[in-house]
Amino acid sequence: MIIQSILMQGSLTLLVSLFLSFYFVPFFRAVAIRFNILDAPDGKIKLQKKPTPYLGGLAVYCALLCGLVVSFPVTGNILLFLIGITLLLFLGLVDDLTPLEPYQKFAGQLLVVFCFLRSGIHLKEHFFSSPWNMAISASWILTVVNGFNLIDVMDGLATVTAIGATGSFIIISMLLHQYDITILLCAFVGALLAFLYYNWPPATIYLGDAGSLCIGGFLATVPFFLKWGTYNAYGYVTPIIVLAIPIIEIASLILIRSYKGIPFYKGSPDHFCHYLQKNGWSKRGILSYVFGISILLALIGALCTYNLISMPQVLGLMMCLIAAWIYLLCRKI
Repeated sequence: MIIQSILMQGSLTLLVSLFLSFYFVPFFRAVAIRFNILDAPDGKIKLQKKPTPYLGGLAVYCALLCGLVVSFPVTGNILLFLIGITLLLFLGLVDDLTPLEPYQKFAGQLLVVFCFLRSGIHLKEHFFSSPWNMAISASWILTVVNGFNLIDVMDGLATVTAIGATGSFIIISMLLHQYDITILLCAFVGALLAFLYYNWPPATIYLGDAGSLCIGGFLATVPFFLKWGTYNAYGYVTPIIVLAIPIIEIASLILIRSYKGIPFYKGSPDHFCHYLQKNGWSKRGILSYVFGISILLALIGALCTYNLISMPQVLGLMMCLIAAWIYLLCRKI
C-alpha cells in the first residue's frame, strides 16, 4: 500500500510540474525575446544558427516549485535546500544578463556553498572527520555545479544528462525507502521532461547559466539527503557514478586546456560534444549516446547502493566505461 501511494503521489507531482513547465517555457521564451535576453552564435563554442533565448532555467525552477507546493511538505532542510538552489539560479541569471568575470562567478558559488554547509547539507560519513566532510562536500558541490555549467554547450545536452541522473536518484531513493526524496525528484524530472521538448535540437530556448547552475546545485546536493550506508558501507560513492558524465567533462576540459596552454576557466571548443560532432555525430545521436550511458550508470549505481557488486567490480566497470568514452571521442563514424 505504501509503494502504491508513493507511486500515485509521485506521478501526480511529476504531471503537475510537467504541465506547468509546458506553460512556463513558452512564457519565459517570449519574455527573453521581448527583452533581448539571447544567446548569440560566436562560431567557436556557440554554434547555433541564430540567437536563441535564455531563461529556460527559470521555467524549470518555477515548474519545480509549483509541483512541490501541490504534494510536498517544504519544511526544514528541504526549505534551506531550495533557498540554496534559488541563490544559484539568481547568480546564473545575473551572469545571463550581465556576463560576470570567472572569479566573480566562482566567488558567488563559494558563497552559496557556504550557505549549504551552514544549513547542514553536507557529507556526514563517520570515517571522515568533520573538517574533511566539509571540504569534500564543498569540492563536490562546486565540481557538479560547474560540470553542468560546462556541458550546457549543445541543444538538450545538460537537460538529457540531468534527466538521466534524476531518474537514477529516483530509483535509488525508492530502494532506500526514502519516499519523500522520491517525490522531490519526481517534481524535478517532470519540469525537465517538458523543457526537453523545447530544448531538443534544434532548440528554441536554452537553460542559460541560471538553469545550468540551478540544475547542477540540485543534483549536487540532493544526494546528501539519501542514506547511502543503508545496504553498503561504501554507498556514498554512488553519486559519483550517477553523475560521472559532468565529472568526466570537467576533468577532461581541465586536462585538455592545460595541455593546450589555455586557462581552464576560459572557453574553448574542447567539450566532448564538440569532438563527437567533428567526428560526424549528429546532435540527436550524441543525446541518445548520453542517455544510454546514463542508463548504464543508473544500473551500476543501483547495484552499488544495494551492495550487489563489490567496489573492485564497480571500479572495473567505470574504467571500461571511461575507456569506451575515450574511444568514441577519437573514432570517426
